[in-house]
Amino acid sequence: MIGMLSRSIRAGATQKQSLCALNRTTWRNKKLVRGYAAPPATLHLHEDCLELHYRGSRMHLDYVWLRDHCRSDTSFNFKTNQRNLDTGSIDLNIRPDHSTVEDDHLILTWPGGHTSKYSLCWLAENSYEGKKQSTIQPRILWNADIYNDSHVASSKWDTFMSSDDELKTFLQNYLLYGIAFVDDVPATVEATEAVTQRVSLIRETTYGRMWCFTSDFSRGDTAYSQLGLDRHTDTTYFHEPCGIQVFHCLKHEGTGGRNLLVDGFYAAETIRQQSPEHFELLSHVPIRHEFVESDDGHHTHMIGVGPILNIYPWNNEVYLIRYNNYDRSVINTIPHNVVRRWYVAHRQLTMELRRPENELWIKLTPGKVIFIDNWRVMHGREAFTGVRQLCGCYLSRDDVLSKARGFGLQA
Repeated sequence: MIGMLSRSIRAGATQKQSLCALNRTTWRNKKLVRGYAAPPATLHLHEDCLELHYRGSRMHLDYVWLRDHCRSDTSFNFKTNQRNLDTGSIDLNIRPDHSTVEDDHLILTWPGGHTSKYSLCWLAENSYEGKKQSTIQPRILWNADIYNDSHVASSKWDTFMSSDDELKTFLQNYLLYGIAFVDDVPATVEATEAVTQRVSLIRETTYGRMWCFTSDFSRGDTAYSQLGLDRHTDTTYFHEPCGIQVFHCLKHEGTGGRNLLVDGFYAAETIRQQSPEHFELLSHVPIRHEFVESDDGHHTHMIGVGPILNIYPWNNEVYLIRYNNYDRSVINTIPHNVVRRWYVAHRQLTMELRRPENELWIKLTPGKVIFIDNWRVMHGREAFTGVRQLCGCYLSRDDVLSKARGFGLQA
């Protein structure tokens, strides 16, 4: 577990160099220090693929894949970053007539005379073998002590709204930890909307665009009460759960009401290390989540289906957790001989999520806006008394990640 955490922390803190950049650095260092000569790339043409050995890596590249990924001007439009080539026109039995490596490029000549040229670094980064060993999004997995010891600074309203450097730092913190804060925001719905739009597009849902609520049970959801809420992610009943949750406490005249945050990926990685068979069940068994509302003009029936843990199949990296015991529906998607084993796996995950050392408790006050990665970090709250008014919204995850990539961040 400690090794897993330190690997995640190192990956998140250093933003992990690309393979090509690492190779270039290694080459420079070896050439400078020891006069090291990098071994040349070697090719082996098999019946169904080209085998490429380059800088200690072995890649198997399908011939159709190679032709489909040609970056010549006739095959690819570099102005739009879109493919020109009609993939459906490629002969599925295609093989190159000639192949060679020149100046760190693979050059293939195809039947009919078309020539394709590929950077070896590009092939290494985009091969299956390369992607299987790389992280899509570096993260720092945390419990309460890890997060508190990191001393992650909040952004300030004035600077955040005017400085792209501050926005980049905010996005970096959000990507690494799954939560980020902006302080000194005016305690109004309008200011909250403005600060969220600095980050992304607002995602309108059945709850509206910007919402503002108190404990008046105006909607058929426990959130509209004074009751405590256990840790959960929102909108698990959507086919694509909302990506980012934004909260701003505009007013609280009473006691209690602290907010709970738990890093779901930290718990998931613990399960992976301790009980791989439970991780396998939680990441493959489809579970229904459902929201039904029919009162005072609101008629809503949402159903979303997916495993508790969602992973990328090529590198087993967790990218989404659906955990909401309130909205989990009837379990009728798996046979009886799997149900009990799933409950055992779910229980272990629940126990991990409920460990006191994994709970980060904060008090939202007027002026402090929190952005939560709803695909990763669970939120909850303790019961409260008095009048408590919150506003917030959901944000489009795609647009947040797009903005981060625009700053050169890995997302």
